[in-house]
Amino acid sequence: MCKQYFTGVILCFLTFFSYLAIAENISPTGLWKTVDDVTGKPRSLIRINDKNGELIATIEKGLLPTDTPNDVCDKCSDERKGKPIIGMVIMGAMKHKGDYYEGGHILDPNNGKIYRCKLKLDETGKKLEVRGFIGISLFGRSQIWTRVE
Repeated sequence: MCKQYFTGVILCFLTFFSYLAIAENISPTGLWKTVDDVTGKPRSLIRINDKNGELIATIEKGLLPTDTPNDVCDKCSDERKGKPIIGMVIMGAMKHKGDYYEGGHILDPNNGKIYRCKLKLDETGKKLEVRGFIGISLFGRSQIWTRVE
């Protein structure tokens, strides 16, 4: 009886610590689907990668019927001006801090503006809150990206 109880307690601890290890390793790296703020329709597929401990995001595909591989960022004001939107790095320098990522920037190719950025992954790892803002996080907007892979 005591041996069975001890075995049960050990299995509970192993299960709990296995769950913590898995939860600790959830990362925003992967492919994400964005949704247009105004229409609510799928907008693009974004790939987030880890590059030397910092997250970067690249547009892989536009999902609107009007999107073409030849679309360029006419409204960008930096080195991305006139460059193809597909393959463009729109987010960079995001560093892990506690339960979110911050310190980086994100580009909105629709208006060419660059915002400070904060990312927060939900506990399942399937939803990513992306907050772009000017100055402090209070003055900005958030999108929820959904994991594709």
